[in-house]
Amino acid sequence: MYDCAIRQQRADGIAAAAAAVRSAQLVVLPTDTVYGIGCDAFDGAAVRSLLAAKRRGPDMPVGVLVGSWETVEGLVLSVPKQAYTLIEAFWPGDLSIVLPHAPSLSWDLGNTRGTVMLRMPLHPVALELLREVGPMAVSSANRSGERPATTATEAVEQFGDDVSVYLDGGPSGDPVPSTIVDLTGDEPVVLRTGSVGVDAVSEALGTQVQVAG
Repeated sequence: MYDCAIRQQRADGIAAAAAAVRSAQLVVLPTDTVYGIGCDAFDGAAVRSLLAAKRRGPDMPVGVLVGSWETVEGLVLSVPKQAYTLIEAFWPGDLSIVLPHAPSLSWDLGNTRGTVMLRMPLHPVALELLREVGPMAVSSANRSGERPATTATEAVEQFGDDVSVYLDGGPSGDPVPSTIVDLTGDEPVVLRTGSVGVDAVSEALGTQVQVAG
């Protein structure tokens, strides 16, 4: 556990977390929503370990966090205009975007059906780690059926030694998830309503978006 409010511990923690990610181990990191449990997005064994730690299967695939806008272009088949619009309006922040992933990528995030869910978080510790190691497969830091961790201590209580490094960024606040917008079809669809309201998404895109379900 590293207290990222202390300058030296933050530097040591980022270094330790980066080393763990590169070694196919799991880390817990603060984000602008809740705490996340993450690993190297391109290491299939690490992602399987992440799913096992959460006690869920590949039918609930893992999203990917990125440290910069430019990273997206190398991960997806193409970046449509609507995606750029949402990125400019809400990134870094609480909006996830689903796009067809680049077929050349060798990753296994679960049963994604050829898509990937991307987000750039608004949290300095998360961004520092992502810019050090590249895209990470990240899910909320909780066992399946349990409440997402809003502190590093809560994450430790759920995962214990399953996670190699815990980065403590302080309380995350209310456990409100990111809003998910699917741009894989002809029209944008909000798959999950979270911190960013449907009206805000519609206003940014200049069209009334559909809500799934």
